[in-house]
Amino acid sequence: MHAPPHRQTAAAHSRGRLTATLVLTCGFLVVEIAGALWSGSLALLADAGHMLTDAGGLGLALFAIWVAARPPTPAKTYGYYRAEILAALVNAIVLLVVAGGILVETYRRLLAPPEILGGPMLVVALLGLAVNLVCARLLHHAAGQSLNVRAAYFEVLGDALSSAGVVIAALVVVGTGWTPADPLVSGAIALVIVPRTWRLLRQAVNVLLEGTPAHLDLGEIEVAILRVPGVRHVHDLHVWTLTSGREAMSAHVVVDDVRESERLLEALHAVLHARFGIDHTTIQLETAPPAVLRIQGPNPV
Repeated sequence: MHAPPHRQTAAAHSRGRLTATLVLTCGFLVVEIAGALWSGSLALLADAGHMLTDAGGLGLALFAIWVAARPPTPAKTYGYYRAEILAALVNAIVLLVVAGGILVETYRRLLAPPEILGGPMLVVALLGLAVNLVCARLLHHAAGQSLNVRAAYFEVLGDALSSAGVVIAALVVVGTGWTPADPLVSGAIALVIVPRTWRLLRQAVNVLLEGTPAHLDLGEIEVAILRVPGVRHVHDLHVWTLTSGREAMSAHVVVDDVRESERLLEALHAVLHARFGIDHTTIQLETAPPAVLRIQGPNPV
């Protein structure tokens, strides 16, 4: 059994960038709501809704990092790592709800297009695009290392796309006076955001259900274990994710001689860490009667 000490999560290393993104998001949110009310633009209002979701998601992400940093307790032996995954799940669900609301409002406005002030709409949209691009840049690198940060990154990226759509709609309104461009762009933005958010939701649910991480192959792990000298068979092999960037594994390993347990466990952990990045391993070494092994047969390598 190997259980490394509690350590920082991948998201914790991005606390400063998340905080800066939250400050920028909240600051522009006020400006965008005022601009939406002034111009009457649904696209701006939809983008403001996304910004509000971003602010909530970033706040959840920072809160989850704080909670996840708390050490394990007798009641919670893994600590609070899963708080980050729960935050990602909440972010994804909220963003899907917001996208649904935009689509409903898009339909309503297409039936009865309101008057829109294209000039103020364009100015606020350009400012929003700049803010969102800065925020996306801040989170881009960390999004590949943490599911929690990835949730916030997708929300900011969705806002950047939304702002770009608002700019296009504002140009159409200013240039032609065709106001249906505003709700049409809003609906298109919502449809673009949904698939990405759905993938994030599936990832978070897979972690909570303790599914095998998508980047790991259970068969390859079994083969790597069997190649360790002295190992004869593997059964009850399980691999799951504790939080982004940290996987755990448990297995029963049938060996030739359990008296070599120290060497075997050291070799097994080294292989699992070097090849698969698995640091938290729980391995039970055992022997089996020769007759049982003959019935099962060795696993193919």
